[in-house]
Amino acid sequence: MSSAKQAIRLKRTALAVILTSVIGAAAAQSTTGSLYGNAPQAAGATITVQNDSGLKRSVTVDANGRYNLGSLPVGNYSITLQRDGQVVDKRENVQLRVGAGTEVSFGGGDATNLDAVTVTAANMPKIDVSNTVSKSVITSEQLDVLPLGRSAEAIALLAPGVVAGSGQFSNGSRSVLSFGGSSVTENAYYLNGFNASNPLSNMGGVSLPYGAIDQQETYTGGYSARYGRSTGGVINQLGKRGTNEWHFGAQVTWAPDSLAASPRDINFPDMDLPDGYGYAFADRAGTIYRSRDEDTATRTTYSGYVSGPLIEDRLFINLAAESDKTEGVSTANRVASQVIRNHYSYSAPKFYGKIDWNINDNNTLEYTRVQNTDRQAGYYNKFDYATLQEGGRAGTFADTTKLKNEFDIFKYTGYLTDDLTLSAVWGRSKETNLQGNPGNSTNPYLSGVANQNTAVTGGKLIRNDQASLYTKADDAGSKTRGLRVDLEYRLGDHELTAGIDNMYYNAHNEGERVTGPGYAWVYSKSKSPSSPISPGLGVGAPGGDGYYVSKYILTTTTSMAVKQKAYYLEDRWQVTPNWLLTLGVRNDKFTNYNSAAVAYVESGDQWAPRLGATWDVFGDSSLKVFANLGRYYLALPNSVAIRGASASTFTYEYFNYTGIDANGNPTGLTALGPGAVSSNGEYGQTPDPASVAPTDLKSQYQDELILGFEKTIGQSWNTGAKVTYRRLQSAIDDICDPDRMFEKLESMNIDTSNLDVPHCTIFNPGKTNTFLAKHLDGSGYTSFQMSGSDWGFGGNKAKRDYVAIDLFLEHPLSNKWYGRVDYTWSRNFGNTEGQVKSDIGQDDVSKTQDWDGSYLMEYAGGYLANDRRHQLKGYGAYQFNDEWTASATVRIMSGMPKSCLGYYGANEGDPMSYRTAYHYCAGEPSRPGDAGRQPWTKRVDLGVMYRPAFADHKLAFSLDVFNVFNELKAVQSDSKFNADSPYTVSNTYGIGTYYTAPRSVRLSASYDF
Repeated sequence: MSSAKQAIRLKRTALAVILTSVIGAAAAQSTTGSLYGNAPQAAGATITVQNDSGLKRSVTVDANGRYNLGSLPVGNYSITLQRDGQVVDKRENVQLRVGAGTEVSFGGGDATNLDAVTVTAANMPKIDVSNTVSKSVITSEQLDVLPLGRSAEAIALLAPGVVAGSGQFSNGSRSVLSFGGSSVTENAYYLNGFNASNPLSNMGGVSLPYGAIDQQETYTGGYSARYGRSTGGVINQLGKRGTNEWHFGAQVTWAPDSLAASPRDINFPDMDLPDGYGYAFADRAGTIYRSRDEDTATRTTYSGYVSGPLIEDRLFINLAAESDKTEGVSTANRVASQVIRNHYSYSAPKFYGKIDWNINDNNTLEYTRVQNTDRQAGYYNKFDYATLQEGGRAGTFADTTKLKNEFDIFKYTGYLTDDLTLSAVWGRSKETNLQGNPGNSTNPYLSGVANQNTAVTGGKLIRNDQASLYTKADDAGSKTRGLRVDLEYRLGDHELTAGIDNMYYNAHNEGERVTGPGYAWVYSKSKSPSSPISPGLGVGAPGGDGYYVSKYILTTTTSMAVKQKAYYLEDRWQVTPNWLLTLGVRNDKFTNYNSAAVAYVESGDQWAPRLGATWDVFGDSSLKVFANLGRYYLALPNSVAIRGASASTFTYEYFNYTGIDANGNPTGLTALGPGAVSSNGEYGQTPDPASVAPTDLKSQYQDELILGFEKTIGQSWNTGAKVTYRRLQSAIDDICDPDRMFEKLESMNIDTSNLDVPHCTIFNPGKTNTFLAKHLDGSGYTSFQMSGSDWGFGGNKAKRDYVAIDLFLEHPLSNKWYGRVDYTWSRNFGNTEGQVKSDIGQDDVSKTQDWDGSYLMEYAGGYLANDRRHQLKGYGAYQFNDEWTASATVRIMSGMPKSCLGYYGANEGDPMSYRTAYHYCAGEPSRPGDAGRQPWTKRVDLGVMYRPAFADHKLAFSLDVFNVFNELKAVQSDSKFNADSPYTVSNTYGIGTYYTAPRSVRLSASYDF
């Protein structure tokens, strides 16, 4: 067999073993796999395994003819059965899946001196019966072939139950995801075993250069007591490592704007409105809102790698780098503060380096270095909506942002005896999170420019050169460090594991402030000029034609820290040859600190039991029935201290005006209220740490039950089904209703004149919590309890129920093709999405407007933002011959529920001074989902790869087409019914805010040696 054919055979073998999305794995965030199997009549014989990096381990077959080797680095292995020093059977090219058990059994102990046997799809078991975790695994072989976006999130979207998060949330230019109905901040990211989640908000995380990914696990539930801090899902990326052969390669990908379709223009909605309601500007209904013709982009990526031995069998290196740049154009809407075309540029250079040292066969040491930078910038040209033409330079710029992450990760593994293994991971990271603007204008930002009263401006709208509303501190960023130690001991039929899992996060000068002079002007118009703007805050009616302006101030910059500690104990008990039980318990402790390093939340002990069971029904890995029951706790991220435990200012001051100067500042101001007002009581004061949260606050946690089976169908197919039920048992949000606290204290006959009662505090919605009110004379605190009824919620509590049925059918690689189809039916219902609020894009983690008061939670129960009733996903590849391969991915799903948020009740009231935030629409109750759903979306991506024989199959050319049918549909829409005034309908209510990406084409060329 030629070397080229051997490479192809090896690649097919790897695909046969790994190119699957399987149910069952050892543990989330792992960097290793395991081998196990039977060797009948071979008790006392030796099983020896050796990978392509020279690591060798041996184990004795037990009295029952079984063997097991755990904590093995992933890679290709040869497995040898020896008796009395003689080889009697051998398996080669067995590739381990990360976090999974791979069964390799031997037929008997009588054979001697057998030739090497290459394990292929026909004789490898298709089902991992050793675990009960729900996950998918995507390998580097798949990443080479399938038409996928070059990101961790694009890979994860192949997994059942994973959907794209709201486009209003992001992590730099990186997208975010929802797993199993959870919010986008409830997930965890890992790189080579170290936590790589966003250190400030836990929104998204960091990923490796695309070509450096060896395997990516996407966990959707059911992992063991070894891991926690996620009530959503887990993305675990394992980077490539060096072997005993030198390899190098390079790749360029090019997605030109000339081959991309333009997105669709967007018009203002033109709906029939109920009697008594009118648009703020009736003449805009049905007219163009945003032109997007030729809003396309070019994306170019250069990448390369080198890998090999520094010392054969002992010391290895793998280096990879990637330069990813996108240049494009985006047109602002016609009522924006700046009506421009943004010529933007995104660049995302990445570096990955890994050193592996096999000190000896019993001790290994690994070092990983990752650098990931996300830069955004741009310049503005003028745009004329009258002619739909682009003009010259506007003299303003897009914000320049830089999000840089650096990781150093060390791992030690010691195989102390055949039955005792010690592993330890220590890592640290640094994030730089910067934002600025080259224009650096001193003028105030102007919001709602299109709402200006043109009767006082000579018939024109007045803008200025301030392009940005917010900016950040010059040295904002975060640092983390973590230590994980696991000790694994095999005792008979028990595999006992104990360990610690600790993380520390420290954020510096995070938060934001309004640009320019520190305030912005917000222009507004009421359709009902005689109605007060905010009666609860003493803000009167604008009168006249309804035009008014507000002075807006927001300052939230602060520092903070979080400590997360955990320990666990787990027993994997092989009760019988066909039954495996996983029994575990985990204890998590979370402590959050404010800018003065004073704790404002201390969770105490939080015990999370986990139970898993798997039944190998026929004992031949052809049918597995499994179950998993567990509890999972979620920590509060660092960002909770922003606008929660540290000083912040968030005010509006309302005026009539008689003119607007050349820089957009209103003139001739007449106050409409008592001055600067804050619906949340944020006037720059530092909250008392003891009053920020109740003394008995419980962390968010969720219980989960999974039942399922997986079965082979003949030699070419396997199938399976599972049912998942998740219930949110406790949530954390803030409440801003001090009047209720005063009422409770007064009902207890407590004199409140000497008490500092907090305006806002975090709590467990619907639960009874104990609060402290500080004595103004410094003499101490008064303790009191508030129940759900005391807050006015009655019997309501935080609720989120997720139930899903997942079905799959898979054809492992044989007869030159591979394919898999997943269908998920799910229902995500309740009154609490999680830590954020997608329908209005609120990313104040655990401080959303939900639960701020009882009025806001009336009719709040419904279908939650991440509910997608139906999901159909498929992907696969067909190899025509040794040169040509075709591939495809398909995603079809029902749309996001719509919300309609307006003023309170039939009379358009505002009891909380939150304006258009209540679950009422045109005076009628409107639960989430009552306003309908977004349309179904269908996305088909196709790819073809050519590896010519004349280049020994080392050269490859690829063509990928994304969204082949160019389906352009809204995936989210504006949910605010009112334009911040009673009976006044927002001209943008119901407008599409995010759409499916238009068709694009990507060309690639690569060379691997």
